[in-house]
Amino acid sequence: MIDRVEEQFDIKPDRLFGDTAYGTAPMLVWMVEEKDIEPHVLVWGKTERKNDSFSSNDFHWNEEAEEYRCPAGNALRSEWRAFKNERSHVTKASTIIIRSRQTDCVACPMKAKCCPNTALRKIARSVHEAARDVARRIAATPAYVRSRHERKKVEMLFAHLKRILKLERLRLRGMSGATDEFMLAAAVQNLRRLAKFTSQGPPATG
Repeated sequence: MIDRVEEQFDIKPDRLFGDTAYGTAPMLVWMVEEKDIEPHVLVWGKTERKNDSFSSNDFHWNEEAEEYRCPAGNALRSEWRAFKNERSHVTKASTIIIRSRQTDCVACPMKAKCCPNTALRKIARSVHEAARDVARRIAATPAYVRSRHERKKVEMLFAHLKRILKLERLRLRGMSGATDEFMLAAAVQNLRRLAKFTSQGPPATG
């Protein structure tokens, strides 16, 4: 839909907000790198651990060195020795496995909170992690909080259409039919809201 609008009218949104289903790596790459749209969505991923051990968010990524630094200051890299033939290290899941050195983990006082059941720590870094980082930075801004509030208002109206007004499917054919149905439903919503506000009476004056 965004592509069609941009092609026909030469306009596109500056930001896009939605639930976590829109926070997948391919979608974020499309928004950030291809369309230059700010992704006001939560990043989808299983980075948080259920126990109290360190998650991948506790590790600092150094773009220049292409390595993570763990909370103890040790490095994690995709390879620790040079190969004659260069390897991409990209898995079928479009991730790169970043590993620590076993010697660092054995002597580390934080091992019990980092990798208690394995000899060393591994992190699966997405090849699209740069776009995911953009979404994470936006999620920590006041603009994201405002977008989330606006999204809830819109989603509540659509939920009201489905649950209360029973607009679960369109009955008229074509775009004009869909437009007519939504216009009528929106009119009913506004009338219900107007009746609610009117029944409350005028605001009290001090």
